[in-house]
Parts: sequence; structure tokens; C-alpha cells
Amino acid sequence: MQARMKNPVFIVPGALQAVLALGEVAKKSGVPARTLDLVYLRASQINGCSVCVDMHARDLRKNGETDERLFSVAAWRDAPWFMDAERAALALTEATTRVSDRADPVPDDVWEEAKRHYDEAALAALVLNIALINFWNRTNIPTRQVAGAYRG
Repeated sequence: MQARMKNPVFIVPGALQAVLALGEVAKKSGVPARTLDLVYLRASQINGCSVCVDMHARDLRKNGETDERLFSVAAWRDAPWFMDAERAALALTEATTRVSDRADPVPDDVWEEAKRHYDEAALAALVLNIALINFWNRTNIPTRQVAGAYRG
């Protein structure tokens, strides 16, 4: 497989810096880094972004994530290894990533469960992080970025 072109953030002047700056601010939120990496991995699995699936699985493993949890992110509802706050973040990630799949994309029960685990600042940052990983997925996929180069 060969990329169609570089990711647009590397072509449009100032784009990479802007996206990275928002990402850095959004990570300083009170949401644990491991939870954010789980969010990034899950959204990327849903979207089929091989670059981001590879990158975030590697990041999780490098940061001490267990194989059981890493291998079961796609089946988090049925796996016993996730904490309630992580489950809430993953549910919000799935709903926010799949906005066209249902009439009420982010149902109140999903939102309220996330709100139960995260204060307003953390919840805002979680929403931004979910939006950002979807942004990265949506720039990598059409340009056919190739997985495997990232080593963390």
C-alpha cells in the first residue's frame, strides 16, 4: 500500500501546529492519559484507520497496558478489565464517532454516565479529544496513510 499524498496537515501551512496545539491543551484535562489512548484506539477501530490503530495500540503497550485490555478494546462492554470511568469514555467515544448511525447520536444515558465520571472541564476535554482523533482518522483514511512507520 502506498499513500495517495501526505496527510493534509503536513501540506497546509500552519495546520499541523494548530491541530497539535489543540491536542496538547485538550490532554491537560483530568482525563487519564491511558483513558485517552483507549478512546483514540476505539475511535480508530470504528473508523478503520490503520495508522491510528497501530499508533495507539503501540502507545498503550509502551505505557504498560495489559494484553487482555488491549486485545479487548473493541469488545469493552463484555470484557471485565475496564473501569466504569473508562467504560463511560468508551461509550461516549462510540456514540460521538458514529453520529450518523442513529436519530439521537449521543443519547442522554451515555452523556449522563460520562458526566457522572468526569467534571465539566474533563468532559469538555474528552469531547475535544474524541473530535481530534476523528479528525486524524478522517485525514489519514482518504489519503491512505500507511500503518507501521510509528514506533512511539
